[in-house]
Amino acid sequence: MQVLYERCAAVDVGKDVIAVAVRLPGDGPDGRATLKRTFKTFYGVLGAAARWLTGQGVTHVAMEATGIYSMPVYHALIEHGDFERVLVCNAGHVKNVPGRKTDLSDAEWLVRLLECGLLRGSFIPPADVKAARDVIRYRTKLTESRTSELQRLGNVLQDAGIKIDSVASKLATQSARAMVEALIDGERRPAVLADLAKGRMRAKIPDLARALEGRFGDHHALMCRLHLEHLDHLEDMIAELDAQVEEMMAPFRPQRDLLISIPGIGPRASAAIVSEIGADPGSWFPTPEQLASWTGLCPGNHESAGKRHHRKRRKGNQHLQPWLVECAWAAVRTDGYLRSFYRRQVRKFGGFGSPLAKKKAIIAVAHKLITIVWHVLTTGRPYQDLGADYFTSRLDPEIETRRLVAKLQAQGYTVTLEPAA
Repeated sequence: MQVLYERCAAVDVGKDVIAVAVRLPGDGPDGRATLKRTFKTFYGVLGAAARWLTGQGVTHVAMEATGIYSMPVYHALIEHGDFERVLVCNAGHVKNVPGRKTDLSDAEWLVRLLECGLLRGSFIPPADVKAARDVIRYRTKLTESRTSELQRLGNVLQDAGIKIDSVASKLATQSARAMVEALIDGERRPAVLADLAKGRMRAKIPDLARALEGRFGDHHALMCRLHLEHLDHLEDMIAELDAQVEEMMAPFRPQRDLLISIPGIGPRASAAIVSEIGADPGSWFPTPEQLASWTGLCPGNHESAGKRHHRKRRKGNQHLQPWLVECAWAAVRTDGYLRSFYRRQVRKFGGFGSPLAKKKAIIAVAHKLITIVWHVLTTGRPYQDLGADYFTSRLDPEIETRRLVAKLQAQGYTVTLEPAA
């Protein structure tokens, strides 16, 4: 194969050691030479490795994406080296030949792919976007922890025979919190506990009195108190992160305003989207189809001997997908183009009686959303809805009439058409 980069290097990343292979012009059979070295992953040593590569005249460096371990290596190469480009590659795209698995052989295989231009780098966000991404992802984890802690609190109450969540909508309400705190303080009379209900919950006092009869003991009180304290701590942390996110997202206010114009996307989701794909996705993803594929919302292609097999979705950004699916569910509850598109997709996949059809349709809506996001951020223009009648207005009335008549006749009906007054 033709060599595109005369002087290039590749790094196989480990937790404690990195293996580096360099390809240079030399006296080998193919007119090339390979240098191999290993370095510790202490940051100072990584800086020395970057300077050594610069001294060898290396212009391009490639490395596998190995989670958090690859980030110090990447930043050391950027800060201490002088390279035209540093590529962080998907490890699944650069697997070595079986039977030759060592760190140095992996690095050599990687550099041979790089010198021929066969590697494509992954999206690495700018520092400010990366910082916001870390904060937002951690907030998501805390939200999940809060949900798990509420479930643990509910399990303790169930063990004690307390059925508050069978009457109240959830345990996170003020009424439920007041009843649990009273149980912790030693109150056991169901009528007194039920009378702590507030607002619309007071209409359910008779049911609450029956739900609050149980065998709540001292160890239940201890567990509930610890769960409530943990929930309060999580709420404080989430509030602190919310304030930090708003501060970090201040430079991206125009992009967030554009995203909020899309149905289903709110302020929090817009911040998450910007933190995952950046403020200008067009600079990294030339087409919306590439962005959708990177997100993991495209059907997979598996064709052999002219036959297409299963089309399971490819893996993609596991942090962005849940946000887009949540936004898709919100979008289909508003009247407009996306709702009409969702209903068409549900009918396509089996009808509204099929839960699987709804799941497939909502993924299609999420795919449509990320496409809209690409166009909105790339063009700088807010979203303009095509309207709920977009699909019906494009139909030929005569063809649609004949189709509907044929469908009714197939069901055994005789159809007579009369023009409306």
